[in-house]
Amino acid sequence: MEQIITSLLDTDLYKFSMGQFAMRRYGDANVEWKFVCRTKDVHFTAPMIREIKRQLELYCKLNFTVEEINYLSSIKWLDKGYISFLSVWHPMMEHFIISDDADCGLNIRTVGPWFLTIYYETPVLSIVNEVYYSFKYKNEYDKIAQSAIERTKQKIADLGSKKYVIGSFSEFGTRRRLNFHIQLEVIRMFKQADQEGRLGSSQFNGTSNVMIAMRENIRPIGTMAHEVFMVTGQGYPERNPAYSNKFVMDEWHDLYGIQLGIALTDCITTDCFLLDFDIKNAMLFAGVRNDSGDPFEWARKMIAHYKKLGIDPKTKTLLFSDNLDFDMADKIYREFGDQARVSFGIGTFLVNDTYVPPLNIVMKTVQANGIPVVKISDSPGKGIGEDKAYEDYLQRAIDWRISNR
Repeated sequence: MEQIITSLLDTDLYKFSMGQFAMRRYGDANVEWKFVCRTKDVHFTAPMIREIKRQLELYCKLNFTVEEINYLSSIKWLDKGYISFLSVWHPMMEHFIISDDADCGLNIRTVGPWFLTIYYETPVLSIVNEVYYSFKYKNEYDKIAQSAIERTKQKIADLGSKKYVIGSFSEFGTRRRLNFHIQLEVIRMFKQADQEGRLGSSQFNGTSNVMIAMRENIRPIGTMAHEVFMVTGQGYPERNPAYSNKFVMDEWHDLYGIQLGIALTDCITTDCFLLDFDIKNAMLFAGVRNDSGDPFEWARKMIAHYKKLGIDPKTKTLLFSDNLDFDMADKIYREFGDQARVSFGIGTFLVNDTYVPPLNIVMKTVQANGIPVVKISDSPGKGIGEDKAYEDYLQRAIDWRISNR
């Protein structure tokens, strides 16, 4: 196979916002990440694993180019010291542990300082996904790729005819894309259709992929992910993990002010998040992101919370990013589009929608500073963790906070 990751910018924007946060605030944090395949009956063969390892070795030979550093320098919330750090940072194979001792046949872990290893998640998943499809469907891979393009044409037609009305949407699919070339072509198709007014009343707003944003002169999008809550709220024993939302929001504002304004709500459940989403945080954050649970229930809950605080929900963004397609986005937009600023981050459905089923794969933190960390989420089955005793402790802490509010 040709090299899959050819640029260190071929990743999600929030890796840089969180990377600066990790370096500036938690340079002492050491973390362990774990690859998880949630799709049943998937098996990674020995040749697949060898190719994945080879691709990671190629990835670890990359450095940021001058052009890429200059582009990162143009992102207003990344400071000069952090940019200087990135100019010398590069991935290190010593951080990776790869074996075949997992139910799916592929075990990947990364271990090391958070501010160094934080960048591995998205490229690892991009590599795993592309290798799997290239090997499993070798004889029909080009046909599968063409089906992604044909389905994109149909999506553009469906938006243009107003079969689907979804307002503002962005592409969030780097980690689960079929390959980089399909992702790039899909983004170009939506960008051109938007410029030509062929998306009906919907708008293509940008991409989470920094490399493509730079190349195509479109907006890069992203703020934070679950890891910031897991590492900072659970990786320090002196902290009660049920307050991890408060720790993150306070330190986030201290570092970024109001520049990065979408808060993730579900790491330790949205109900617990709302206990710390007070008037200050609700005013400072431009909006909130849904990544698990019933999106309709979540939206009603958030709208009611804003109203309770005396804030007009129409001035705030509700960003939906959980396993979306246009049918679900359309239903959500028709329900809440006149009540708040509704927007969508759509991943697999845009860049890996073919006639073969997509993989559901993730790479999540499982330890911080030697302490187990857990994502609870609002959906059964989406939680991540390896230590049942710690998960039970975290759930008790959450339940205590909610019952004693």
